[in-house]
Amino acid sequence: MRWFYRHMVRPVLFYQDPERIHQRTLRGLGWVGRRGFACNALASFLVPSPQPVRLWGLEFPNAVGLAAGMDKDAEALPAWSAMGFGFTEIGAVTRYAQPGNPTPRVFRAVAEEAIVNRMGFNNGGAEALAQALGAWRSQGRWPAHPVGVNLGKSKITPLDQAAGDYEESFRLLLPHLDFFVVNVSSPNTPNLRQLQDKAALNEILMALQAASRKWVDGGGRRKPVLVKVAPDLSFDALDEILELVGPRELQGIVATNTTISRPMVADAKVREVYAQTGGLSGKPLRARSTDVIRHIYRQTRGALPIIGSGGIFNAADAWEKILAGASLVQVYTGLVYEGPSVVKSIVEGMAARLEAAGFASLQQAVGTGNS
Repeated sequence: MRWFYRHMVRPVLFYQDPERIHQRTLRGLGWVGRRGFACNALASFLVPSPQPVRLWGLEFPNAVGLAAGMDKDAEALPAWSAMGFGFTEIGAVTRYAQPGNPTPRVFRAVAEEAIVNRMGFNNGGAEALAQALGAWRSQGRWPAHPVGVNLGKSKITPLDQAAGDYEESFRLLLPHLDFFVVNVSSPNTPNLRQLQDKAALNEILMALQAASRKWVDGGGRRKPVLVKVAPDLSFDALDEILELVGPRELQGIVATNTTISRPMVADAKVREVYAQTGGLSGKPLRARSTDVIRHIYRQTRGALPIIGSGGIFNAADAWEKILAGASLVQVYTGLVYEGPSVVKSIVEGMAARLEAAGFASLQQAVGTGNS
């Protein structure tokens, strides 16, 4: 199936504008998600044998999740489970609806299997997302895996009011989701990355911590809060973020977001794409994101769960991140380039590696290459 997608389907898709084909694909998957028979048919081809992971009190059918950015408004939520994903991270969502940056804002560097985007958190806002999630659940179409959300800052909200902006989105979505990821690392919202500063991030996490305690005191189950970090941060800056883990009850790190750096390439067409403003994802990000995972694992001595994201196209890429210290992984650009069978291929490939290495579970392999 991967060969057919890469050689027959992908060339047709890649003749079209990246954002338009993304929107058409979401509409199609939304149609699938609303129909049980269609989800079942998709699942019969794409869902791998279970390779369960238990983390934060949640049961993941497998360790391969959908990264944020693919389905910002939960348009196709049930379809991701039918495609074999072990979890879904929707969003990024902001407190207020916003259109994002002007188009065009997505660019493919096909020769490098990379994407540059400057979407700018285009989404319908936290209230609309809460309604959409409630509708999926009331229709009995909730996916059979954990669902989290990526929280961003509204563009209209000043930096000094960011904590309240994140808190309001968090409060609105607490009843609906299993985990939350604080995104202060996207390069596509002006000055957002300044919120990775320890003092600014501490204020945001303090607000979420207080809201979470109220939720638990009111009878709700505690929901894990993670932070998504940029690959461009120095290790010293990462260490400052890690200092907040205990005081703010941080439950994990997503490593990493897209990068503002660009590798040197000879291909003129690729250089033209790399000249675009925005975050770079895909294969050029793989090594740096793994380095960040390895550093975080070492600094926390494996005590802090990590979701590895960046340049995962196959089982070897995912396995590299597991050995470096990731407990779960996510794909985005890999799905675009490899097609809908990528999850099954990765899960089955990692299962073979587990067996060959003599591990009884994926958890036993986490961090074992980090020496």
